Amino acid sequence: MKCEELMEGLSFRCERGSMDREIKEVIYDSRKLSQGCLFICICGYNVDGHSFAGEAVKKGAAAIVVQKDVELAADSDITVIRVEDTRYAMAHIAAAYFGHPADRLKVIGITGTKGKTTTTYLIKSILEKAGYRVGLVGTIETIIGERHIPANNTTPESFLLQQYFKEMEEAGCEIVVMEVASQGLKLHRTQGFVFEIGIFTNLEPDHIGPNEHADFEEYLACKGLLFKQCRLGIVNRDDAHVDALLEGHTCRLETYGFHKDADLYAQDLQLVNKPGELGIAFDVKRKENGEAFRVEVPAPGRFSVYNALAAIAVCEHFKVEQSQIMNALLKAHVKGRIEMVPVSDQFTLLIDYAHNAMSLKSLLTTLREYQPKRLVCVFGCGGNRSKIRRYEMGEVSGNYADFTIITSDNPRYEKPQEIIEDIKTGINKTSGRYIEICDRKEAIAYAISHGQPGDIIVLAGKGHEDYQEIEGVKYPMDERVLIADICSGA
Repeated sequence: MKCEELMEGLSFRCERGSMDREIKEVIYDSRKLSQGCLFICICGYNVDGHSFAGEAVKKGAAAIVVQKDVELAADSDITVIRVEDTRYAMAHIAAAYFGHPADRLKVIGITGTKGKTTTTYLIKSILEKAGYRVGLVGTIETIIGERHIPANNTTPESFLLQQYFKEMEEAGCEIVVMEVASQGLKLHRTQGFVFEIGIFTNLEPDHIGPNEHADFEEYLACKGLLFKQCRLGIVNRDDAHVDALLEGHTCRLETYGFHKDADLYAQDLQLVNKPGELGIAFDVKRKENGEAFRVEVPAPGRFSVYNALAAIAVCEHFKVEQSQIMNALLKAHVKGRIEMVPVSDQFTLLIDYAHNAMSLKSLLTTLREYQPKRLVCVFGCGGNRSKIRRYEMGEVSGNYADFTIITSDNPRYEKPQEIIEDIKTGINKTSGRYIEICDRKEAIAYAISHGQPGDIIVLAGKGHEDYQEIEGVKYPMDERVLIADICSGA
């Protein structure tokens, strides 16, 4: 492929060499530099790709893309292309390099603070029941046909994302459903194509701090970028920030929620409490024609209704029948997101990814609606993270759980007991009862062996993760495996 073909549609200036150069491959990782490649100099948080421009020349790169000056030998035979933002340019270059696969796929993007992961799986489940072939990109994994690729980022780097799109197209996928993180939007990872549908779930302060967002306003603005890059926006009408988020949007809009002014809304909610399983049933109604049908979701709480409504709104655009929606929702389960683990008909045990105070409070208040005999919370906090999060989570569990079992999470480079002491600082501000058991398997075993009829026991914080990170090493640790071992006496 020629340089000029890769740069088509981008604003750039060729500062050196020829745009007629043949490019063998596109590289943005300096460790993979090769003869005849085009090297994109990315400004990372810790490493600046521009500092490897000289090495690119030595390795025989045909061209480099830069956004600032680089030092090169006067006689070096390389094409230098200047752009305003190399990350933005990389997204468009990657799309061109892989042949613009997203133009032949229906890409559905989901953004919001909570609910992204669950909603992607719900949409995938319903559409596949209707006969579509669907790829998925998200926090837990990327799914291409039968391949499941563990994720490093909620929204992959633009080059990898375009590579996934290409592989999905080759695997016969017609639709892609993906999580769109605010950081991914901020770093232009989703440029180079247009989403068929963009979804907004909700917004609360999160991801604010070093290497993330400067403040809530930036966080909100980045989320809103999705609705300047999609054809149809489907948004939660009930969220307090929806109007600010949609400022300057360029797409058609539809709404969902509980309010009867929403295009699609829920009514007549009924809590479902079966042995070892919690759920919710409700009517789904269209404002335009008053048509309604009833669905049941095997996950508790109002946020489960919101997730289901978003999924239903999308799938109706793909002409999915109501019976297929109802059956798919009833069978939908998402790993680590209010995941029920059957161990007893006497009490309910579930796993959830709630790993900050906001998500833990939402989870516990939702479970409280089911009027358990006791609400038991087993959790720890990650090492090398803010101590404030530990204080807050301890306080939340002390206030909203009947009994807390404080344990270890991913201690990373900190001592687990020191993290536990921080959590206790928060829980001691409350009158909540607790016990500390540092070893997570022992903590879970204690919770199960002391489970009482009518209890709801939640293992919070790990969710889909199948490892525990200690001193820079990730050791295998899947809570489902731990539970199975405990129940078998292993």
